[in-house]
Amino acid sequence: MAGAAPQTVTALIAAVPETAGSALYGLIDVLAATGNLWEVLTGSGTARPLISPKIVSVSRQPFKCGNAIPVMPDLCCADDPHGSIVILPEIWLRPEESMKGRYPDLTGWVVRCYQRGACLYSACSGAIMLAETGLLSGRPATSHWGYEGLFREQYPDIRFDPVPNLLIADGEGRIVTAGGTTSWHDLALHIISRHCGPAEALHISKVYLLKWHAEGQLPFQPLLRSVNHADSAVKRCEAAIARDFRSRDVLSGAVAASGLPERTLKRRFRQATGATLIEYIQKKRIEEAKRLLEESAIPADEVSAKVGYEEPAFFRKLFKRLTGLTPREYRRLFRPAPGQRSS
Repeated sequence: MAGAAPQTVTALIAAVPETAGSALYGLIDVLAATGNLWEVLTGSGTARPLISPKIVSVSRQPFKCGNAIPVMPDLCCADDPHGSIVILPEIWLRPEESMKGRYPDLTGWVVRCYQRGACLYSACSGAIMLAETGLLSGRPATSHWGYEGLFREQYPDIRFDPVPNLLIADGEGRIVTAGGTTSWHDLALHIISRHCGPAEALHISKVYLLKWHAEGQLPFQPLLRSVNHADSAVKRCEAAIARDFRSRDVLSGAVAASGLPERTLKRRFRQATGATLIEYIQKKRIEEAKRLLEESAIPADEVSAKVGYEEPAFFRKLFKRLTGLTPREYRRLFRPAPGQRSS
C-alpha cells in the first residue's frame, strides 16, 4: 500500500440477538484502531483509519445481544450494504439447537456480498451462520470443538475440523473460519494482515497485547531492522548487499566494498548490526522472497532462484526457519485480499 494514501476498507459485522457481545465489540475496537492507535501511542507515522467497521443486522432497530449487551446497528441487510470484509462473530447457541431458517434475509445478504467479491470471515460459532449460507458446502471449516456434533448432524457436507485456529476454505482465501472462543483475536490479526499488511497486524498485536496462537508473531515480523551505527565500512558493506544480495558473489562483493580484511569485517559487522554477514544476507534474501510470495503468483522454486538460491530445498528449509511457515503456507496467509495491495 505504498505511494498514495491507503483507502479505508469497510468491514461489515453481522449481529443478531444470539451474537456474543465480547466478540462483536472486541472486533470493532481492534479493527477501528488499525492504522491510528499505534501511531498515536508511539508518536510515529501519520494516524489514519484503515478499517471502518459497521454493524449490520436484520433491521436498524436497537436490540440486546448475548448477556443483554445493547446493539445499535449501523445498517440493515435490506439496505444491501457493500463492503470488502464481512464478519460473522461468535454466537450463543447450545450444541443441540439449530440456526436453520432463523435469519434468511441476513444469510442471503452474506451470499450476495460474496458474489460481489467480498471476503467472508467467521469467528468461533459464527461458522454456524456461515454454514447457513451454503457457501461452506463441500469445503473445510472450523469452529469451537463443542459444535463438532452439530456440524456432523446438521451440515454433513461441510468438512469440519475442530483443530485449527484459522482454516482457509477456498483457494483465494475469501472464506476463512476461526476456531475457539477467543479465536476472534487470531481472526482480527489475519484480517488486518490481509487487508492492511503484516506490519499493521503486528502493531495491533502489540497495542492490544493479543496472543498469537498457531503461527505466533514470527511470520509477521520484519527480518531486518535498521540499526543506527557510525561504522562507515559496515555501511558500505550493507549498501553492497542491498544492491547485490541476489548474486552468488554477494559475500565477496560486500567484503571488497568495505575495504577491510574479511575477518575484520565480520567482527565489525556483527558489532554494528547484531547479525553475522551470512545471517544478514540470508534475511535480506528471505525478505525479498516474502515480498514475491505476497505480491505475485510465482512458484516457490522460481522465487528461490530469484532471490539467489539455486537449491529450492535449502531455500524452503531456511524460509521455514526464519518465518515459521513454509513458502506455501506464507503465501496462503499473506496473499492480499482481492482488490488490496500488499504494504
